[in-house]
Amino acid sequence: MSRVGKMPVAVPQGVDVNITTDQISVKGANGTLARPTHPLVAVRLDGGAVRIAPANESAEANAMSGTMRALIANMINGVGKGFEKKLNLVGVGFRAQAQGGKLNLQIGFSHPVVKEMPAGIKVECPTQTEILIRGADRQVVGQVAAEVRAIRPPEPYKGKGIRYSDETVSIKETKKK
Repeated sequence: MSRVGKMPVAVPQGVDVNITTDQISVKGANGTLARPTHPLVAVRLDGGAVRIAPANESAEANAMSGTMRALIANMINGVGKGFEKKLNLVGVGFRAQAQGGKLNLQIGFSHPVVKEMPAGIKVECPTQTEILIRGADRQVVGQVAAEVRAIRPPEPYKGKGIRYSDETVSIKETKKK
């Protein structure tokens, strides 16, 4: 059995887990998340923890038990604490502005770029060159951050563009005569 799948997922105070035959839903301070359960995995609530077990002895069921355990742990963590990604703008005149559910970017194009945020995602700009993307669903937070970064990824010669706060951009040497 998967080592990850063997570990139970602790349910913290203030988080409510509801398991049905085909779906698991988690409710907490940051909202509600639901995910269909995989048919090769048995999920049960045991006291204050969620336990995951493969439904049969196949290798696929074993692998899916670890995957489902990680997905459920991310759901519980998301509705409890939430997830966030931090992006930095590097470049002269690059600015970001959060306006409700929209992110307004001025990043060297002839026009401002407006990015609409999906439901459940909050965006804020502590400074003009920082963007904080927050939400309960880890996958959606990462996807939105990747889409914002893809608008102007860091270029390799000067490093200008949108990058993750922990990302290091290796600068190429310019061509010599």
